[in-house]
Amino acid sequence: MLLAFGFGSGLSPIVPGTMGTLVSLPFLWLLAMLPLWAYGLVLLLAIAVGFHLCGYSSRRLGGHDHKGIVWDEFAGMWLTMIAVPLRWETVVAGFVLFRFFDMVKPWPIKLVDRRVHGGFGIMLDDLLAGLAALACVQTLIYFALI
Repeated sequence: MLLAFGFGSGLSPIVPGTMGTLVSLPFLWLLAMLPLWAYGLVLLLAIAVGFHLCGYSSRRLGGHDHKGIVWDEFAGMWLTMIAVPLRWETVVAGFVLFRFFDMVKPWPIKLVDRRVHGGFGIMLDDLLAGLAALACVQTLIYFALI
């Protein structure tokens, strides 16, 4: 449960998802030191572990997607930043865009959030938010806006 709660960041009384995403950032710098294939492998492992971890924690807490479970934010943020050069501008853009897509949940993220349950559902909506944020960050980089 320590991982599920993002080393305690999910216990924050205000915006636990945002706090979890913030706590994921130091690990992002460690991931960025790896070759892309290793970053991808660690991310896949974090996702696989997350399906079980989030499902187990959710069952123990007796509800779907408990606010304190923030491992999905860790994985979503790491997905947002894969293959992105780490500069303060890209990290801020990735953070803001990931939190936007995770909180607003535009279609199809909202559909997944409502219809897919268990650990898979808890993780999947954040992974979709991460993919949407990644696409936006890469677009901003392509057009030299960040």
